[in-house]
Amino acid sequence: MFDSQINIPRKAYMDWLLRWKDRQIIKVVSGVRRSGKSTLFELYRSHLMQIGVAERQIIALNFEDIAYEDYLDYRKLYAFIEARLLSDRMNYIFLDEIQHVNSFERVVDSLFIKNNCDVYITGSNAYFMSGELATLLSGRYVELKMLPLSFSEFYEGLALHDRQLSKEEAFQAYLTQSSFPYLSRFPGTSAETLDYLRGVYNTVLLKDVVARLRIPDVNALENVAKFLLHNIGNKIAPTKIANTLKSDGKGVDPKTVDRYIRGLTDSLLLYEANRFNIKGRMYLSSQSKYYCVDTALRNAFVRGKESDAGHVLENVVYLELLRRSGRVFVGVADNEGEVDFVTEDGDSLAYYQVAWTALDESILHRELTPLRRIKDNHPKTLLTMDVLFSEGNYDGILKRNVLDWLLEGWVTVPSAHKS
Repeated sequence: MFDSQINIPRKAYMDWLLRWKDRQIIKVVSGVRRSGKSTLFELYRSHLMQIGVAERQIIALNFEDIAYEDYLDYRKLYAFIEARLLSDRMNYIFLDEIQHVNSFERVVDSLFIKNNCDVYITGSNAYFMSGELATLLSGRYVELKMLPLSFSEFYEGLALHDRQLSKEEAFQAYLTQSSFPYLSRFPGTSAETLDYLRGVYNTVLLKDVVARLRIPDVNALENVAKFLLHNIGNKIAPTKIANTLKSDGKGVDPKTVDRYIRGLTDSLLLYEANRFNIKGRMYLSSQSKYYCVDTALRNAFVRGKESDAGHVLENVVYLELLRRSGRVFVGVADNEGEVDFVTEDGDSLAYYQVAWTALDESILHRELTPLRRIKDNHPKTLLTMDVLFSEGNYDGILKRNVLDWLLEGWVTVPSAHKS
């Protein structure tokens, strides 16, 4: 029996919150709209009460709820919270979509200096990703960057809702039904899914990009966004986008394109994968690749997507690597080819190639060659959808089935960003 009230546990994110519980530092959860931040806070508050925290110790406000409209003034908000603080025990304060409160940092800073306030805030728009947050709360916060459901979480959600699918069937559902948590609770028609995803897309564009950057030409922004969505996994430069749009009669200059790209990545609709020179251990600023926060959302706006399976799989792997390591780049081995992804954690690197299939010997050779040219002992992995001959070891390079790799699960989030 399908139960729409069942929430998928976000264990890695819950563990992160619990690790920082009661520490005198502001906990910031950022992420694209509808990625599950508010639900995560609900689950966390329920857990707090299960371990003995009294309900009156918890103060929670969501500033997208008109019920709290009077407290968008920071002075009124602070007075509201202060009147409810308990002096003899810890107070757990949740401020959801805090960017709606003018000068919110003054409230958060005032609560931060109190020994009995444990403060949690969320924000989903570009305000939280543009560097402004670091300026306002410098030295006083840690940040959890939240994504929609991983494939392992999505698969767990299917089980919770008694939907029995093979991992291959589940993966196709993941690609088409979306990784946004709400849609995993309501397995509706493709038309309903499309309506929801278009609503998310339009909200992000209008509220998190157009409004913040004061963009007068929304059509030009949409053209840039759709170009990036169509070209996930391809090397892109603003000049290339400008020239392509100009040839289609949709002229926009490279500087404007670059500004639009920054807005789209700040909104977390798209992610930029910078290039990384493997030999020189240097970051390269030109010709980045871009990936979408959700493949179903991307496919809602891209025609001819059926022939793009390899880049879609690459998109899924990129997001999973973000979840597991936090720092993901495109590897450049001088003039000897590219490695799809390099992850960096301190001095530790790992290399990944992604292909839909590598059963053909020529394809296998093509995918292994860039990895073989890297003369170090860091882990090297080729991920494919192959079921037959899915596992292998080629001179230390591991070939793995990507679904098995995705379903390994992840029990920790990347090391917290502390500012």
